[in-house]
Amino acid sequence: MSYTLKIKHVISELQDFYILSIKGLCGVFRKPFYFKDTIEQMDYSGAGSFLIIVIVSLFVGMSLSLQLSAELSPLGLEIYTGKIVGISIIRELGPVIAALVFTGRVGAGMSSELGSMMLGHQVDTLRVFGIDPIKKLVTPRIVSALIMLPALTIIGNAVALLGGYYISVYVGHQSGALYWSAIREELIFENIIAGITKPFVFGYLIASICCYVGLSTKGGSIGLRRSTTKAVVASIIMIIVSNFVLSRALLYILGFQI
Repeated sequence: MSYTLKIKHVISELQDFYILSIKGLCGVFRKPFYFKDTIEQMDYSGAGSFLIIVIVSLFVGMSLSLQLSAELSPLGLEIYTGKIVGISIIRELGPVIAALVFTGRVGAGMSSELGSMMLGHQVDTLRVFGIDPIKKLVTPRIVSALIMLPALTIIGNAVALLGGYYISVYVGHQSGALYWSAIREELIFENIIAGITKPFVFGYLIASICCYVGLSTKGGSIGLRRSTTKAVVASIIMIIVSNFVLSRALLYILGFQI
């Protein structure tokens, strides 16, 4: 009987999550439009995450280039460093790393903020005044994630490629022109589409999960701690899983042979 109740509880939570995520996205097209709240969330999620994304992406690009140079140089294949760095950053590492950093920096903040509002009965106050909490609280966060995460991903990719260039040229003593030539060869439609599609999906998942978990917070300060941890862990798992699913789907759609 307990297993049945657990299954019913999980199904009920999934149903509530789907409803919240869909309503939050559809709120973009319904009045009233909370532009001020959206701008504030964009500033928090975008400008606030910029420096972290730059630092992490820089060292990821440098580390990747360093490892590739060490492995390829003895084989005389160092000319392929730029090609491998480019395709790895643009298609896979760039979007995933930006999403993981975004989760830790922004997703946790979303969950804890909404959780505090739930515990302080501020969400109930909005309902008393006839304000839709999903439209007021969830939609601006989803919109900000859908706009800022792709922008941060593009910036992170550029910084990672620069980091790879520095290591390849000044540490690996390779040709800078050859490195950028290999990068340009990877800036094809298929790779760009794959690299741009993922941040939109990741941003939507992160914002939806963290908002749902935050609005489900119960149990005081301990409950707030648990909900924040749950939101971050669930978002990270969904990023990794959805990255694989998207990669497989995009490879099939774009006609890559496996």
